[in-house]
Amino acid sequence: MRVLLHHDAGPALRQRLAEGGEDLMIDICAETDESRFGALIQHCDVLWHVLKPIDAEVLARAPKLALIQKIGVGVNTIDLATARRRGIAVCNMPGTNSRAVAEATLGLMLSVQRRLPAYDAATRRGEGWRVAPAVDGLTEIGGKTVGLVGAGMVPQLLAPVLAALGARVLYTSRRPKEFPGAWRELSSLLAEADIVSLHLPLTNETMRIIDRAALARMKPGSVLINTARGGLVDQPALIEALKRGPLRGAALDVFSEEPISEDDPMLALDNVVVTPHVAWLTLETWERSLAVAIDNCRRLARGEALLNRVA
Repeated sequence: MRVLLHHDAGPALRQRLAEGGEDLMIDICAETDESRFGALIQHCDVLWHVLKPIDAEVLARAPKLALIQKIGVGVNTIDLATARRRGIAVCNMPGTNSRAVAEATLGLMLSVQRRLPAYDAATRRGEGWRVAPAVDGLTEIGGKTVGLVGAGMVPQLLAPVLAALGARVLYTSRRPKEFPGAWRELSSLLAEADIVSLHLPLTNETMRIIDRAALARMKPGSVLINTARGGLVDQPALIEALKRGPLRGAALDVFSEEPISEDDPMLALDNVVVTPHVAWLTLETWERSLAVAIDNCRRLARGEALLNRVA
């Protein structure tokens, strides 16, 4: 079985893939290498998909493709309708990256609350001790109200950690459920929370759920964290809210367009912490993900039911 990993794997991951199994022939192609991808996609049986969108044009070049295995959870980057018409199975892997995303979310909260990137840059310039006495905007998570938008695996891991740090935890979902926090409607959560953290899939229903009106409801001096999907937020409206209020800051791992343009006005704001969609990316995530991906390849070969099939 021929497998194509559409991701720029580093040495450690390449070594792990080499140990994947004699029954799998695994090719690796960076998402930026269009020529190599075009050559390999024609022959692959399984595509291990990370982030670069898989549309109808891509699928038309893949006559042998039987399975698109999402490395992660969100399948908004896959043309599901075309995959269904072609009879191509689509599977994801809920839970494999939840711990990594939860830890990264906490890290981003701390980074923006304590302005860590600014202090890092100042210290490297030899100005750290000169700017250190300024405490404007430096706050703790303890004593704050943190609102988690979503109640899936990542918020469930994050909520008890935040509570242990002394935060009051709120959450919102379609309806109240068993969760370590107090349920609120979204509008109430936005008005109460000092920190709002997004943990939703990107669907037609959630597209730009944090729009201009939602941002206006947020508490003065509040912070927005997004490690889910960039499309959840109206990015121009967020920029305005960061410039003129009510937001004091934001920390973003995801953007409406990725990679974000070097001249995007978001990158000019000094009250924003940014990372390049890597909240999920750890060696442990890859180890858990490869176990699922390899298992599904072998299930496909044996004609067995696939794990976590979504299409």
